[in-house]
Amino acid sequence: MACYLLGHPLGQSFAAELFTFLGCPDYRLHEITTGRELDDFVKRGDYEGLSVTLPFKHRTARLMDRLTRRARETGTVNTVVRTRDGRLLGDNTDVTGIGRMFSDIGADPSDRSVLILGSGGAARSAAWYAREHGARTVRFVSRLGRINYDNVYELCGDAELLINATPVGMYPAVDQRPLDLARFQALRGVMDCVYNPLRTLLVQQAHGLGIPAAGGLRMLTETAAQSQELFFGRGIDQPARQAAFREMARSRLNVVLIGLPGCGKTTIGEIVARSLGRPFFDTDRMVVSDSGMEIPEIYERFGESGFSDREKQAVRLASVHSGAVIAVGSGAPLSQENVQALRLNGRVYWIERHGLIGRAEEAPLTGSARVLRRMLSDRAPSYQRLADCHIDNERSPASCAQAIMDDLNSGLLV
Repeated sequence: MACYLLGHPLGQSFAAELFTFLGCPDYRLHEITTGRELDDFVKRGDYEGLSVTLPFKHRTARLMDRLTRRARETGTVNTVVRTRDGRLLGDNTDVTGIGRMFSDIGADPSDRSVLILGSGGAARSAAWYAREHGARTVRFVSRLGRINYDNVYELCGDAELLINATPVGMYPAVDQRPLDLARFQALRGVMDCVYNPLRTLLVQQAHGLGIPAAGGLRMLTETAAQSQELFFGRGIDQPARQAAFREMARSRLNVVLIGLPGCGKTTIGEIVARSLGRPFFDTDRMVVSDSGMEIPEIYERFGESGFSDREKQAVRLASVHSGAVIAVGSGAPLSQENVQALRLNGRVYWIERHGLIGRAEEAPLTGSARVLRRMLSDRAPSYQRLADCHIDNERSPASCAQAIMDDLNSGLLV
């Protein structure tokens, strides 16, 4: 029999691919929209195991014959197993995923002030974990609660650990962030349960402030691994969990190429895209195609701001993809809006040709070596801040492309 994920909506779920990678031979997404559908499916019983997501975790708990302690105390179930005597056992493996996020950023909730955004099943799981591990205080923020998004800075300015258990920042509304982390001066760690995109604006802001932060892909991986252990009664070791996490991240990361005009971004990007079977986007080409004008004409007719507006639109459209290769114009990293968009799902490679300035004719849009030197001086700090990896293009484009692919296949990518 198959295993299923029940919930709504499931269109953007990574679960089927993740469970398959972890070794589940037949895992299916089954969209349901009403409590009656849930009741009927759970009671019918023709499944090996069930995963349950929004908005049915609370209702599922009421359908169980038995509950684990963490499921009973949180009032939520995301994993259903049929025991040998035919009874339904409900568990909450979200707690394991929450714990892994704490571990990933080196955060210990013991004697800490924990702030949780949201009031649903994931929020309850986070609160349970924090209390079990000795949190000094656990407070919830919700739109209509006593602590809300207007007064949270005043009432909870002492928060040390923050967990986003809301869907704010989830695809497709990737340009949203639930609150401003800069207003919490005591923060020591941030965890975001959202896994699509890989780096939400909340996680990006935390990193920018020097605060350790983790996104929801790690939570999803750990939750899935433990659920599968319960389904089949066999363990999944840490190397296998780590391999699943890395494969999920690698397959969804965009390869983003930045650098000066003429550095080889487009040529290298096309090689990487062909080699990996990924779509390729060149934001300069997108601007030209959308406007029906070449870039010099756009500058002449609309000025730098006119081109910049068109470039931001192209960057935004390209960046919402996952598993793509994206080459961006040399000035794109100067815009914070572009930087945030590119980092949502992107691993950024700075392509640099040290001899390019001596061969200025290879960068026809710049006109001269003097212009290239000024560009490098102005833009190198932005490239340095944005780049995850530096690629020296004094070799062949194929060698540079291979260096990028080698990087994708090694190490922790997000």
